[in-house]
Amino acid sequence: MKKSMTGITLAFCALASMGSHASETQLIRFGVEPNYPPFESKMPDGSLVGFDIDLGNAMCAELKAKCVWVEHGFDGMIPGLMAKKFDAILSGMLITEKRKQVINFSDRLYLSTASLMVRKGSGLLPTAESLRGKRVGVQQGTSQETYMRTYWAPKGVQVVGYQSQDQVYADVRAGRLDGAVQSTVQAKLLFLGKPEGKNFELAGEPLRDDKIFGPGVGIGIRKDNTALEKDLNRALAKIKANGTYHKLMKKYFDFDISGG
Repeated sequence: MKKSMTGITLAFCALASMGSHASETQLIRFGVEPNYPPFESKMPDGSLVGFDIDLGNAMCAELKAKCVWVEHGFDGMIPGLMAKKFDAILSGMLITEKRKQVINFSDRLYLSTASLMVRKGSGLLPTAESLRGKRVGVQQGTSQETYMRTYWAPKGVQVVGYQSQDQVYADVRAGRLDGAVQSTVQAKLLFLGKPEGKNFELAGEPLRDDKIFGPGVGIGIRKDNTALEKDLNRALAKIKANGTYHKLMKKYFDFDISGG
């Protein structure tokens, strides 16, 4: 009888363990700041839309999991992840060496470059020499801010940090900034392609620094959550192989941002 009960106990524990694992894989909470159309934004009814949102939902579908989107400020994304407010970050986060010291990343989702935007005719270029004494806006907590504070601020450029990209654009329009640095794609689609951006342009070439900007954008995951990392990479590979990824990409862009 004792032997039989032991077997039942072991079987029960095994089933409980399987049930716990299944519960974890059925729900994935993604941290997101929905202020970056066409990657992520909020509709008037409160629903979230965008390329990142569609990618996350597609990966969850492959994993037979439910996506839950947790809104959070970008500059606090990594602390929020470490505090387990959500399971992963899917919000246009660049894979950088500095961030990799704290968290892991999925395989690359897509490429991303950054550019300086200025008023037409200003003659300004994305160099410390050209911008010395000028006020240049950037969203706090981004790799663009890291670049500017590393290379430009020590040489006299006034780097002005903002909590949201919308605040940056507002001050650019109002003339309180001489320029702004942001994602090249976002600048083209969200500002320059609209009436309010008609008097502005991208200056020079996109900013380049492999150490700061890394190989592209990925999903941030806690280092102790290797199971989720493997699941997301498997799902990402599947949606790329079956055509879902490129179908979603064409929905938002008329150019390839995948990076191959």
